[in-house]
Amino acid sequence: MHAASERAIHPASRKQAFGICYLPGIPVENTLPLRRAVMKPAVELYDTTLRDGSQGEGVNFSVADKLRIAERIDAFGIHYIEGGWPGSNPKDIEFFAQAKRRKFKHAKLAAFGSTRKKGVAVESDDQVRLLIEAGTPVVTIYGKTSMLHVREVLRCTPDENLGMIGDTVRYLKDHGKFVIYDAEHGFDGYKLDPEYALATWQAAEQAGADMVVLCDTNGGCLPGEVAAITKAAAGRLNCRVGIHTHDDIGLGVANALASIEAGAVQVQGTIHGYGERTGNCNLTSVIPCLELKMGKTCLSATSLRKLKELSLFVDEVANLRHNPRQPWVGSSAFAHKGGAHVNAVQKLASSYEHIEPALVGNERNILVSDLSGRSNILLKARDLGFKLADGAPETKQILDRVKELEHAGYEYEAAEASLALLIRGILDHNPELLFTVDDYHVSMRGNRKTSTNEATVKVRVGDEVHHEVAEGDGPVNALDGALRRALAKSFPQLKKVTLTDYKVRILDGVAGTGAKTRVLITSTDGKREWGTVGVSENIIEASLQALVDSMEYALLKK
Repeated sequence: MHAASERAIHPASRKQAFGICYLPGIPVENTLPLRRAVMKPAVELYDTTLRDGSQGEGVNFSVADKLRIAERIDAFGIHYIEGGWPGSNPKDIEFFAQAKRRKFKHAKLAAFGSTRKKGVAVESDDQVRLLIEAGTPVVTIYGKTSMLHVREVLRCTPDENLGMIGDTVRYLKDHGKFVIYDAEHGFDGYKLDPEYALATWQAAEQAGADMVVLCDTNGGCLPGEVAAITKAAAGRLNCRVGIHTHDDIGLGVANALASIEAGAVQVQGTIHGYGERTGNCNLTSVIPCLELKMGKTCLSATSLRKLKELSLFVDEVANLRHNPRQPWVGSSAFAHKGGAHVNAVQKLASSYEHIEPALVGNERNILVSDLSGRSNILLKARDLGFKLADGAPETKQILDRVKELEHAGYEYEAAEASLALLIRGILDHNPELLFTVDDYHVSMRGNRKTSTNEATVKVRVGDEVHHEVAEGDGPVNALDGALRRALAKSFPQLKKVTLTDYKVRILDGVAGTGAKTRVLITSTDGKREWGTVGVSENIIEASLQALVDSMEYALLKK
């Protein structure tokens, strides 16, 4: 189908014709309202980042962190937020105590726990008591589905397990709670003994559970299995069915979508798939799949456009570096590197993009490397603020220089500031430098236990020469301090510039300690962030190159 005929398709048939809400040449704001009016969601979203997600390796939230994330997820439009397990630790008890004083606009807060203990009356179970004292409108409890777990983990009779489920659900309902029952190992238990698995789900339903959620706790099921068992559950239960998947074989999202297609109406997951082992169902992937690929209403179009913003916020609060390769919301999700791809995207965006990036708050990213063509250079130069005509002779000069330098070990995908300086140098025909480093010296002395690092830098700014010395935690830190101190005399605005990341890559391992080294530095002035690169057999020299580029870029106006 040609672009002209695509634009001629009637609005009502766009989704049917393409399976997505994206047509080249039609602004995003004109396509979104056509999807549907905001109505009761076809699929409810249940976020467990603060509980299941916090169990992931390297993920730690303070009480303040959890409150900030809960408020942002609520503002985004998620329907349920699982705040934690008040029976497991003081932090979660404190979280619920503070959350009681907050007002949530969209989400219902849920406390998480388990069924009563074996041999303990439900009204005497301290863990159940804490669930009620958490003061949340929703309580989610899990119970055993698998006969194997009943016998080997709980070590009780099958009937007692059914009693534990029914007693706990009934008690929580008597206290006015909306009860979600998470059927732990729901799929594995069903495959082992379908009738007993069904009996556990019916025990929860008959006691008044508002929803039964099937859990692929080990994360090892395939989409076909999940779909079949979800369909069986939905056919035998009168209450609604939900899905909770893990990503142990990389199918957390696929299994959740398979369950939704088979009749589930709620999907549980975490932002970025945070969670134990390899993680949970990734909400930042499953939400746009539901909305844009399956036509399942779960959020407003306005919220969907804030998806990347939410993902960045949660990573920032979790103090985790954002994964650029995250589907939908990563910086590489709509990045184009190959020259042929870039050329095609210029003409017809949908040739290499499955949706308009702005639908999820993302943007197109044109990369420049030794695989680049002229289209890459043109688009990237314009993104960086340069006016470069289509047939400009400088385009080939820039392209040739980039390929030459990348062959020498430079890499510009994460060093856009260094690329901008390179382009500026060619377009302005070697402009006068704002400053030059006339000389530098770095020394280190000490022993295996302690050391002192010192750097001396002599910088020329016009006719002035600044000579400074600084100490640091390492030689590069000392060099950075001396350079910054020298330049700040003429450029006080550089006092705001700080380094946020420093990476070293050995480019030729067989050369041993004499190998060429590439240094990538990320810097910020509090408002914007940029990357620079340096390459040399000497790691200090490579670091200085990247540092000088960082300072020079900070002084330039876009």
